[in-house]
Amino acid sequence: MRDVIWFEDLSRADVALVGGKNASLGEMVARLGPQGIDVPPGFATTADAYRAFLGANALDTTIAAHMDALETGSATLAETGAALRAVIAAGRFPASLERAILDAYGELGRRTGTDTPPVAVRSSATAEDLPDASFAGQQETFLNVRGPDALLDACRRCFASLFTDRAISYRAARGFAHDQVALSVGVQLMVRADLGGSGVMFSIDTESGFPRAVLINAAWGLGENVVQGTVDPDEYEVFKPFLDRPGVVPILEKRLGAKDRKLVYAGATGGATVNIPTPPEERARFVLSDDEILALARMACTIETHYGQPMDMEWARDGETGRLWIVQARPETVQSRADAGVIRSYSVRNAGPVLLTGLSVGAAAVAGRVCRIESARDIGRFVDGAILVTANTDPDWVPIMKRATAIVTDHGGRTSHAAIVSRELGLPAIVGTGNATALLSDGQEVTVSCAEGEEGTVHEGLAEIATEEVSLSDLPQTRTRVMLNLANPAAALRWWRLPADGVGLARMEFVVSNAVRVHPMALVRFDDLTDQAAKAEIAALTAGHADRGAYFVDRLARGLSRIAAVCHPHPVIVRMSDFKSNEYADLLGGRAFEPVEENPMIGFRGASRYYSPAYREGFALECRAIRRLREEMGFDNVVVMIPFCRSPAEADRVLGVMAENGLRRGENGLQVHVMCEIPSNVILAESFAARFDGFSIGSNDLTQLVLGVDRDSEALAGLFDENDPAVLWMIGEVIRRAHATGSKVGLCGQAPSNDPGFARRLVEFGIDSISVTPDSFAAVKRNVAAAEAARPRKA
Repeated sequence: MRDVIWFEDLSRADVALVGGKNASLGEMVARLGPQGIDVPPGFATTADAYRAFLGANALDTTIAAHMDALETGSATLAETGAALRAVIAAGRFPASLERAILDAYGELGRRTGTDTPPVAVRSSATAEDLPDASFAGQQETFLNVRGPDALLDACRRCFASLFTDRAISYRAARGFAHDQVALSVGVQLMVRADLGGSGVMFSIDTESGFPRAVLINAAWGLGENVVQGTVDPDEYEVFKPFLDRPGVVPILEKRLGAKDRKLVYAGATGGATVNIPTPPEERARFVLSDDEILALARMACTIETHYGQPMDMEWARDGETGRLWIVQARPETVQSRADAGVIRSYSVRNAGPVLLTGLSVGAAAVAGRVCRIESARDIGRFVDGAILVTANTDPDWVPIMKRATAIVTDHGGRTSHAAIVSRELGLPAIVGTGNATALLSDGQEVTVSCAEGEEGTVHEGLAEIATEEVSLSDLPQTRTRVMLNLANPAAALRWWRLPADGVGLARMEFVVSNAVRVHPMALVRFDDLTDQAAKAEIAALTAGHADRGAYFVDRLARGLSRIAAVCHPHPVIVRMSDFKSNEYADLLGGRAFEPVEENPMIGFRGASRYYSPAYREGFALECRAIRRLREEMGFDNVVVMIPFCRSPAEADRVLGVMAENGLRRGENGLQVHVMCEIPSNVILAESFAARFDGFSIGSNDLTQLVLGVDRDSEALAGLFDENDPAVLWMIGEVIRRAHATGSKVGLCGQAPSNDPGFARRLVEFGIDSISVTPDSFAAVKRNVAAAEAARPRKA
């Protein structure tokens, strides 16, 4: 029987001997060290040693008696756990086991040149980190343990932690017999992360399961605060496919955490740790540099490749040497087991009376309680998991929209903020009800159904909601590319499972609203601002950036990068900002730079802004962000699209300004498309085709301008029809004329998502691509396949 084994003599096959955590440490020390994965040295006690400890103290019968008392109800869980931990912690080591532990500790000191090296003493259960059960975090870890007596005490406390209340409950719930699980103790040299930083990383996006990202959390000091969730850490996300590209920095996300406390050594020789307030200068600074973020991400990829599955890892940076260490690694057990090949459809049964109706967004249904909020000033009282009912939403509402289960608004259409954001968050929403805030009250039980087509209904009471899973594996292949409309970076990665042919429309203005929040001209002309409140808020947002323009470029490029990553290497068409003047004015500092227009829908928007002295410097920031996205971050699959371009002469002016800012069509593979949403784009299609690489039909604006109907007018909603013969003629004509010049044509309006018949007509016209909302992707894909089957293929 072996009591102690050094990490380098272990492998991942030794779970029964030393538990999952220690087996994985041994695997990395022995096999990944040569590949650049640094793991602090150490050793582990064996499961046999644990059983010998129990036997030497006659604890087997004691444990059995206490567990019987718990099962029969004569003792509570708390009483049982406390009693067992006490008797185990008071036990004595067999002489041979004690000698083996102390001899190994002495050898660790000789290897590291320290008489009493500080060590982390970690519990490792023999049933830990299994594919269908994870005991990680259920037993104790002790940090900065120094000296023989302190080490033995920590080992006893690790043994005792096999009987924490949560561990007892978990084993019972998972069907593990208490006497069949043993505990190994890992003794690992401490990294001086108390002087540096530490955290957790996953080789997969933990929220969406996106497999091509590494997610890293970081805080100052020792890592227990991050592991236990008691500190708000920095968060970084890295796109794995670009990690080997020289000169590329594919960091998709860098979010500064509060990091209000850090765990450090309590003293130079003691065995304790203590949380202290993090100094303000550290709270305001990222824990990791870009080089360190990329280095950790490469380690994550190496470890994932070796294990052949997504991994959950803990890391530490030594504050004395700057060296990065991996201190734990275990399989990720949530997203990696999710079924990637299905989507869900919903049906509502036994619904109560219909209370109100509106336009449905999404295809889901939810039953719950109403939380009615009439002003953004009151969003702090929103109840998590409630159904948000309000008049309308704007970017300030996005944080609570993420916490809602459904959204109902008085106003808005299918292209409104509430509709677009709800689609990307995967939430059912009903917009344009007219009177939801008047008819629905706080706490009222209702059912929101968007499962019956274009009309959404709110029913009284809690109905039964049935779901059906639809396989993505049997989606048909189509000649016509079916792409996605995306805008919200926070929700983009959740759609990675869809077999889309790219992103046909990435709305830059939504990224500006939610991630940047500041009018670009307020950044380049900050000193001209007279609104002191806005000026102070902008100063706070841009703190830490080399210049305020760099803040815009950084936030916009990173936001767009998450969208660009979803479908890489397929094309991602990014539309340059297409705010109307009244929408630009709502950005921080925006009112100082925007005109007041009677009809902003056909006013100072799109291409006309880009070369105007009133916005040209702001457009330059947009161009810098696109250059960074393509050239520095590596997303050369990004295509630029110019909206609302009224004439070929205007196109020339815009392309000239882009070239001045380093975006030249054809250079470094850059393609530039133009929106087709104005009749002049159809009438002069050949002239536009000579200047751009492709067209993207915006059916909402094209319908508006062909029929003379304001698309936001509730009074004229019945006249707004993409199927009007005049609109269909325009669409068919631009496709015919563009194809004659060799140009590609797509459509990125809402119509194909809502109307299968419209999608079929586009196929009949020979369109090259259709871009739709993610929730309607599968249905449109099938509609397109059916239309192609009915349409003879051209020779």
